[in-house]
Order: sequence, then C-alpha cells, then structure tokens
Amino acid sequence: MIAGGGVARRADAYGIAGHRIDGNDAIAVLETVRRAALRARSGGGPTLIEAITYRWGDHSMRANLPAYRTEQEEADWRALDPIVRLQDTAQAQGAVTDADFEALRQAADDEVEAAIAWAADLPAPDMAVAQTLVTSPLPDAGFDEPPPGTRKLTYAAAITEAMHQEMTRDPSVIILGEDVGRTGGIFGLTRGLYDAHGADRVRDTPIAENVIANCGVGAAMSGLRPIVEIQLFDFVTFMMDAIVNQAAKARFMMGGRPKVPVVFRGPQGGGLRLAAQHCQSLEALFMNVPGLEIYAPASAYDAKGLMTAAMRSDNPVIFLEHKLLYLGGEDSVPETAYAIAPGKARIVRTGRDCTVVATMAMVERAIQAARKLEDQGLSVEVIDPRTIKPLDTATLIESIKKTGRAVVVHEAPRFGGIGGEIAATLMEEAFDWLDAPVRRIGAPEMPVPYDDRLERQYLPDANRIADAVLDVCYVAR
Repeated sequence: MIAGGGVARRADAYGIAGHRIDGNDAIAVLETVRRAALRARSGGGPTLIEAITYRWGDHSMRANLPAYRTEQEEADWRALDPIVRLQDTAQAQGAVTDADFEALRQAADDEVEAAIAWAADLPAPDMAVAQTLVTSPLPDAGFDEPPPGTRKLTYAAAITEAMHQEMTRDPSVIILGEDVGRTGGIFGLTRGLYDAHGADRVRDTPIAENVIANCGVGAAMSGLRPIVEIQLFDFVTFMMDAIVNQAAKARFMMGGRPKVPVVFRGPQGGGLRLAAQHCQSLEALFMNVPGLEIYAPASAYDAKGLMTAAMRSDNPVIFLEHKLLYLGGEDSVPETAYAIAPGKARIVRTGRDCTVVATMAMVERAIQAARKLEDQGLSVEVIDPRTIKPLDTATLIESIKKTGRAVVVHEAPRFGGIGGEIAATLMEEAFDWLDAPVRRIGAPEMPVPYDDRLERQYLPDANRIADAVLDVCYVAR
C-alpha cells in the first residue's frame, strides 16, 4: 500500500491529469505518454505519469554487501521484464519472428560494444583540458563601469532595475520563487516585474525550495536564464543538491558542452533581529564548490552592474544581497544597463598604512573605522572584492605592496570564512611585502542571537576593525 494512493494522486492538488501505470508494460507506457502529449499540445495542460517499475541491480555496486531483497522478489520482477513482455506480445501479434528479435538484440549489443571500444581507444584525460570544462569562459567584451552620474537609487531598487532591464532585453530571463509575483517579494525586490513581464516569466512557486532550485537548473539547461529567489538565504540549505551536485557540476560531467545560466539570489546577514535561522552569512558553503560564481555587492552601483553580469553569465551564480543594505540610503546609479566584470575588486578608499578587505555590510563599517583612524594619523585603504569567486587577488596584492599590512573582515563566523582564504593567499603571494601577520575579523563561533544587544556584540563593528588595524600597525591603543 502506497501512502496517499501513490504519486499520481498528487496531480489532483494541482488540477492536472494523473495516471498510475505499469512501467514494465512498454505498450501501456507508449499509449499513456502519447495521450499526455496530445493533451498538452491541444492546450489541456501537463500530465503526471507514475510508472511503477523495478531496479534489478542493488543500490551499491559493491559485491561484499549483503542482499536486502529476497530471491523470490527478484525472480517475480524479472518475470515482468519489459523487453521479454514486449517480445511475447509482438510475436503473439505476428509483428516479429524469433529471428527478427535476435537481430534487434544483436544490433543493440554491437552498438554497446562499439561504444566501449571507442571509449577504450581514447587518449587518457589531460588535467589542463579537464580544468577548462568546469565553467564557461567569461566573454571578452560586454563589461562596463560607466560614471555613476547624479541619479540616486537604493541598493534594492538597483537590483530590481537590473532585472527589469535584462528581462526587457532578453526574453529568456525568468524569475522563480515564493511570493515573487503579485506580492513582489517579501523585501520588494521583484515589485513591478509581474505587471511588466507577466505570470509566465515571473512565477510564484509553492514553498518547496528544493523543487524551485531544481526547476531553475533544469530551465537553465533547457535554454532559459532563470533567476531563483531565495526568500531568505538561510533556506538555501534546502537547495544544496540542486546547486552543488547539479548546477555546479553539469558542465564538467558532460564534457564542457552544456551551459547552466542560473542565478540564485536572496538576502543574507544579520542586523534586523530575525534570529539564528534567518540571519546567517553562508557564502563559505559555496566557496569550496568548483563551478559556482559568487557575487557579493556592497553598493547600489555594484548591485546593479553585478546583477546584470550574473544574468548574462553562462555559469551558475550565487548572488548575495544583505538585508541591512536594503535599508541603506540612495547611491548614484546610471539609468542605462551595464555589467561589471566579475573578479574585479573596488578600491573604496585609498590609503598607505594598512589594507582592510571587507565584504558586503562590512564595507561601510570598514570605512567608518578608516575615518576614525584618520584622526590618529593612520591612512587606511579599504577594498571591496565585490565577487568572492572569482576573487581579484591581483588588486589585493598590489595594495599590500603599498601598505605592508592587512586586515580582512567579514560577517560570517571567523572560522572557515573567506578571511582565511584571503589571508592565506596574501601570505603565499605577498609575503615579501607583509610587515605583520594578516588579521582576520569575523563573528564568534555561535548562531546569530535574537537579543538585540547580543546581536550587536556578535556582528563585527568599526571599533573592532580599528583595533585590528592598530594591532597590525603596532600602535598602542
């Protein structure tokens, strides 16, 4: 007995046709799929087909594992083999003879053996070539950083404008997510897009993050450019298989042929008292996954340009937005569409005594620390990487050659965060110019607290950044 009457019964909840059939009956499968195709082509909508079949092989190919199915069970299912049943039916109807069927079987065997021989004759894989199959290359042109101009936009409005302009330019861009349609998203990032581009392109989904993510990956591999909104970035944990095992690896596992142009975007970070399960900074989860790009804009100008670049990328992009930046003031943002090249850091403030590398909401706090230290005679350079993968190490190293000291600050817990990767890179590639060890600042090893006083203590602030700069500059406090 299958709970709920089987998968096909679930079609009722969506108002579509549902059929549960014998998946080992080739003729039944053919006729059911044929009827479903005709129904769809005539405007009748989709059909959910549940075909019951059996996997003869064990879950694992290891021969030393004990069997978990009885011999009788396997024998019963082998008697229902779809090829044998089809042969019997075809012969009973006079459609094929034994000789005809044997010829078909031999042709199939020959095709398999030929494929095996072809693969065996191929040269051994080359590591240099294999590494080029991980991600699609960036285009040689199409990136631009126009003057900011005088027009002002908020961080959130800049992202919305980027999506609207790109959807207008490219009809393959669609949006999937919870409440992204008429509601416009719980933070308002898709407001107006439903009215401008319609329900087919701005699609409200059920509360099923795993399904949303897999739909996005499938749509991307089918020729669309989906934007998957993660209502709060903490819920990306429900999407990990689709992102990590499917989107990130599809191009490599298929020989560099497919493109997976999907953007996973949504708000992360603390500061709004949304507690431990709604305030995390999770970029480190994706840093160790080849095949993904990670964008993390800290200004409205960068948010628009990087969002445009993300939608045009042929690779899966993790697009991080910060809730506090949604609430910030307006910045100068060009009205025209533009795309900022990933892997190109922004020098937010020039300095000569210490380099502070900061991400997202920490950029403004680094600027505050730099201004505070200016009164003590210290000149601090602040750099925003803008994208975490690819990471612009060249700009960071050039800054170290000038300042000789570095502090890296991010909001996520210090252990295992991007600060460790940047610090290690600087120690390896800029050691001769460093006059002090690289300092890292991050959150403590604990979930984001709900209490407002604890949350303020949890998040790195300008005072902690300033103290770290004083330490690496050997200045008494």
